[in-house]
Amino acid sequence: MQIDKEQSFETKPAIETAIKIALIGVMAVVTFRITQPFIIPIAWGVIIAVAVNPFINIVTKKLGNRRKLAAILFALVVIAALVVPSVFLVSASFDTVQEIYTQLENKTLEVPPPPAKVQEWPIIGESLYKTWSLASSNLDAVLKKFGPQLKDFSILMLGKAGVGLKDVFMFIISVSISAALLATTERCSAATTKVISRFAGQTGPELQKLGVATIRGVMLGVIGVAVIQSVLSAVGMLLVGVPAAGLWAALVLILAVIQLPPIIILAPIAAWVFSFASTGPAVLFLVWALVVSGCDGFLKPVLMGRGVDAPMLVILIGALGGMMLAGIIGLFVGAVVVAISYTIFMAWIEDQPLIETTDDKDNQ
Repeated sequence: MQIDKEQSFETKPAIETAIKIALIGVMAVVTFRITQPFIIPIAWGVIIAVAVNPFINIVTKKLGNRRKLAAILFALVVIAALVVPSVFLVSASFDTVQEIYTQLENKTLEVPPPPAKVQEWPIIGESLYKTWSLASSNLDAVLKKFGPQLKDFSILMLGKAGVGLKDVFMFIISVSISAALLATTERCSAATTKVISRFAGQTGPELQKLGVATIRGVMLGVIGVAVIQSVLSAVGMLLVGVPAAGLWAALVLILAVIQLPPIIILAPIAAWVFSFASTGPAVLFLVWALVVSGCDGFLKPVLMGRGVDAPMLVILIGALGGMMLAGIIGLFVGAVVVAISYTIFMAWIEDQPLIETTDDKDNQ
């Protein structure tokens, strides 16, 4: 009987410990499930805050050291720059769709005949020319022939539009989070240092510096260059009159982020420009497309920080994986997060200091 009491006293702490661990596990799982929709926006907000903090420091000094005002102005400007074009694009798209639908109902929609050069396009030229010609002469026949495909395509585009609006909303949340972080940079930095040091010990501050350097390097050298290429390509397409220039510029942005040359998109567009524009503007656009596609060769070394140049494959995996996980925001977050992980892992593999000191650089 005495033995049973001793065994019960010995097993009681173990049972209590198991219950505590189970409760902590349940709380962790529930907390994760609740906060899961906000993980990507929070990560993107942190990345934005770290990347633009030097700029906010300059603006804060200009505003008399009013940091909260600088953070609020930053958020308002970025959100306005995103929301206004998005609202305009959505409104214009709905107007266009409504106008086409009205013309189809009234049977007043007219399709111009295709240029003769379309027939000379490789692979798709002949079939596209025949379909286009049929649509210009007998639109009802084309609608009957390709009705199911057009319906599926319309549903697909509406779905993409819904995803795009969701991404805009998530981006607004991310910018708001970044503004809150920028307004309290010192407290956030101190809290981050404590958390990282709790897990990494004495190397915590070095890991934090490495993460900041990698974020700024990737944001400028990868995402910054991608944005520049996207804007320049949009300017060129608008000047020569390419329809849906915003859509093609968005595709250029995605290709540039995943480290593929934008000429993949711009080359077919340049070939199409030759079919409707005169030779001079078409040649200029082709040259412009080549310049836009190749400008990353000299922009990246200038904008990307030293020592954070992750390989193309790492950026590609991060960007594509992030996009599959969380859409267009994941495209950027994935590239940065995987680049940080790669940089820290390689520093650990090579058994070298995570951040080079000034003396180390001077000795080199």
